[in-house]
Amino acid sequence: MATPISLEKYGIHVTDVRRNVVPAVLYEDAIRSDPTAAIARSGALMITSGEKTGRSPKDKRITNNPESSENIWWGPINMQIDEHTFEINRERARDYLNTRNCLYVVDGFAGWDPKYRIKVRIICERAYHALFMHNMLIRPSDAELADFGEPDYVIYNAGMFPANRHTTYMSSKTSVDLSFEDQEMVILGTQYAGEMKKGVFTVMHYIMPLTGVLSMHCSANEGDDGNVSLFFGLSGTGKTTLSADPNRKLIGDDEHCWSADGIFNIEGGCYAKAIDLSAEKEPEIYNAIRFGTVLENVVYDDYTHAVDFGDTTITQNTRASYPIEYIDNAKIPCVGTHPDNIIFLAYDAFGVLPPVSKLTPAQAMYHFISGYTAKVAGTEMGVDEPEATFSACFGAAFLVWHPNKYATMLAEKMEQHGAHAWLINTGLTGGAYGTGERMSLKHTRAIIDAIHDGSLAEAPTTRDSVFGFEVPTECSNVPSEILIPRNTWEDKNAYDEAARKLAELFSENFEKYAAGCTPEIVEAGPRLEPA
Repeated sequence: MATPISLEKYGIHVTDVRRNVVPAVLYEDAIRSDPTAAIARSGALMITSGEKTGRSPKDKRITNNPESSENIWWGPINMQIDEHTFEINRERARDYLNTRNCLYVVDGFAGWDPKYRIKVRIICERAYHALFMHNMLIRPSDAELADFGEPDYVIYNAGMFPANRHTTYMSSKTSVDLSFEDQEMVILGTQYAGEMKKGVFTVMHYIMPLTGVLSMHCSANEGDDGNVSLFFGLSGTGKTTLSADPNRKLIGDDEHCWSADGIFNIEGGCYAKAIDLSAEKEPEIYNAIRFGTVLENVVYDDYTHAVDFGDTTITQNTRASYPIEYIDNAKIPCVGTHPDNIIFLAYDAFGVLPPVSKLTPAQAMYHFISGYTAKVAGTEMGVDEPEATFSACFGAAFLVWHPNKYATMLAEKMEQHGAHAWLINTGLTGGAYGTGERMSLKHTRAIIDAIHDGSLAEAPTTRDSVFGFEVPTECSNVPSEILIPRNTWEDKNAYDEAARKLAELFSENFEKYAAGCTPEIVEAGPRLEPA
């Protein structure tokens, strides 16, 4: 039975407030009230998020308050808003929510370690949003819910109501505003559920470093012997896919913290990309698409309700949100020891990076701060050149402190606990886009296995003349000829030119961070002239 709750303290007078209701009830409410809701053949709830099918980073604002201002990395990632404007948008959200007949409250935790977890309250109007956050937050037991008390942070999701574009600091009808002092977040003008998830992550990215805990945008899993690996990577690099390993326990797929006791997952669920999802390639994720899962913006057959995961008519950013226990080998509670291996994933559309490279501590910091991946530029006719993307700490959009803060903490923890660092290319081999082929998932998994069994750390290596890292020349179940990327190109001069171009892009990007780094880290970057 749902626990009754009043929202009067927030200036919200709606009497029909449904707190932490079970998924079955949320299904019923969604089907009754939402014309886009349908039930997939697998039992998942299919729904659309409206005009916005992804996050709106240009509309994110943080209040500029003297208590936190000096800690915040102000700029295009963290744009400021004054406290008065935050209060205007919060009042706008509350006024709108007061017009609703029914509201949902989801109370849950962020952080599996009880010493560091925070209590989060979601106030929203769509049943789909309630189910999404039921999945993504850590679900309290009945006893914990009864003793929940006051939340640490409150998120007002009034996403169906627009921001006023004439309000100071507003850049569109969408506004996502966060106040660390009021410990509240306001969402206007976007129904994309990921804004709530990443709002909680942004909060953890601020408050965890204050306690000496490193917050990280990464996935994590654990072997039978307790060895833990972290996987860092931007969207599309395989972070979720590679961490969902049938031979290892999944700790989490996206957000973690590293404390003095080890690591812990921030979330109670997973938010996986659903594009081209198949039982053959990603069986763990595919089998999680069942009752209780939210499928966002997918296309399905009207008669059979079978999902066409390859159809991107609505968006390429189709998503599945499900509780972490839907992964058969999930580790509950989602905590682990100090990591043995730190794995950076890059989809290199230039076809330059090796399938796997060993990194020195300085190189690990360089590549962590760089946060590189690459993709094919745009969708315009005739545009097929690779485009480099750099996102500090593999998650710049969610950082609050300067990237050097997180990089320094990672370096200290890696040194203290003797973690190894690796860079893996899940992108192209044998040439750049148009010529090269996607790195085989089978081979990438074999490389990961060799990291985990320790054999790759003992393998012979050769030094990459441009990037300076050591490249293994042998790996079980991986053809040796693909381990050295230059050897896979027919035109060696074309490879050398592509490598120099990528090295220049790395160097240009790193210039804005160099002043805050040690000379050793700066020198760990690629050489513009091959040695």
